[in-house]
Amino acid sequence: MIRSILFWCFAVAAMPSASLAAVPCGGSVACPVKGGDYRIEAPKDGDIRGAYVFFHGYKSSAELQMQQRPLVETTVSHHLAFVAVDGTDGSWSFPNSARPGRDEQAFIADVLEDLRQRYGITAEKTIIGGFSIGASMAWYTACQQGEKAAAMLTFSGVFWNPLPKAQDCVADLPPMIHFHGTADQTFPLEGRSLGGRFHQGNAYDSVAILRSRAKCDAKNAKTITLDDIECNDVPDCIRGDSIMCIHNGGHEARADMLDAGLTAVGFPR
Repeated sequence: MIRSILFWCFAVAAMPSASLAAVPCGGSVACPVKGGDYRIEAPKDGDIRGAYVFFHGYKSSAELQMQQRPLVETTVSHHLAFVAVDGTDGSWSFPNSARPGRDEQAFIADVLEDLRQRYGITAEKTIIGGFSIGASMAWYTACQQGEKAAAMLTFSGVFWNPLPKAQDCVADLPPMIHFHGTADQTFPLEGRSLGGRFHQGNAYDSVAILRSRAKCDAKNAKTITLDDIECNDVPDCIRGDSIMCIHNGGHEARADMLDAGLTAVGFPR
């Protein structure tokens, strides 16, 4: 029996991503892709209009993220599948991160392709998001693979220093909404140094990079309200508005913010 299990594990590891899409998954069963896996929960009524692809925070996992029921249940109420992507040892390997390792952009590309093959979720139905260091992962994904998502919706995390230049990102950046708290001490708006070797980036400088690359019209910025939070909305970007919402809370990703954000990017309940 043990030999049979080991054989199956090695066989799955050797499968190309197209074959892995045939492996049943969902609920408590992770969906395997090359280099890792993800977990998914779809609306129970079968009305799946897209997916919110979420990168978890530090020391978390896809399994633990699925236990954050307010976020999951809010997502599925918008007719979206909640997709929790699994990091490596509770972290992510983006540029200038404290934990180099897996080629995250290749891995994420495989996740998005697996979602297309397995569930028919294409780029125009995909929102990328995340919390804290997972939000940073979403920002680098938008920068490098922005054409593969309809929008980005993130919480409490941005680029790390040295910040990318605008030209380092693809031109086809998705519309975005980012929530960040003035009382956030874990990933402050101005960024912070971690042990002197690594440095979280400034949130305002980070959003300016994406707005510059997306050719947003900063001169016509306006104030809108999402979840009773005043947000800076810069219009006329290549693919849609760039919205930054600064609230008075701390390091958090709240379901009410997510609810307002998903509606704003075109996925109402």
